[in-house]
Amino acid sequence: MKEYYSYNREELLGNNPKLPLFCEKDNETVFRKMAGQMLNEICANNEKGKKTVIICPVGPVGQYPFFVDMVNGQNISVKNVWFINMDEYLDDNKNRVPKDHPLSFRGFMDNNVYSRIRPELIMPEEQRVFPDPAHPERIPELIGELGGVDIALGGIGINGHVAFNEADPSLTPDEFRAQRTRVLQIAPETRAANAIGDLNGAIEDMPYYCVTIGMYEILKARKIRLGCFRNWHRAVVRRAAYGEPTSEFPVTLLRDHPDITLSFTEYVARAQD
Repeated sequence: MKEYYSYNREELLGNNPKLPLFCEKDNETVFRKMAGQMLNEICANNEKGKKTVIICPVGPVGQYPFFVDMVNGQNISVKNVWFINMDEYLDDNKNRVPKDHPLSFRGFMDNNVYSRIRPELIMPEEQRVFPDPAHPERIPELIGELGGVDIALGGIGINGHVAFNEADPSLTPDEFRAQRTRVLQIAPETRAANAIGDLNGAIEDMPYYCVTIGMYEILKARKIRLGCFRNWHRAVVRRAAYGEPTSEFPVTLLRDHPDITLSFTEYVARAQD
């Protein structure tokens, strides 16, 4: 077993981690922080009359209630904001699952974000973007047309994936970083972890395929902000901070980004209960 997996809180934060780490009180604090990071970019660009481009996940999702409340409560316009969602589940024919599917990320965003922001503040539908398995090239093209991504937010999967960029040890780090939006098969460990979190363990109902933005697009963002809060994130955070950079654990390939941070809870910071 790697030594870093047994690091206590002080060792985790203090043994020269390979990316900036921030330990927060609890889940709510992490999610409020993520929502605030989104709002800070939007407000700064609104003041300059500029658009804001955000790569955003559906997992984690705890930031969105706070984001919606902040937008509505502070009367912040998001009309000049582009949300580029990281990914979406696909059916066995590699088409996007319908919006009314219980696992649909598009359905989640409609039901929990877009429909809850006051109509006079919300961005038009064409600025609510999801990768399309039929035209995956459109995401990097759009990012180029928009002048880049201001901030990319996300979590880390049990095998180190960010978005659905599943581990692939057959690729060199540079080859993995160069991958763009594409369709791929979801790893068994990801299907199992997501089934536990989203379907009470009903792994037979988990999709086998997804469409995801690539590490290329994430690395092009001017800022990357990651958040971790689950029990198994204890190991994930330690490997992300101290493991060797490898395509076997993709988040480690983001560490050379000039403006990346990883926030997690006090629970995650403890090596054990």
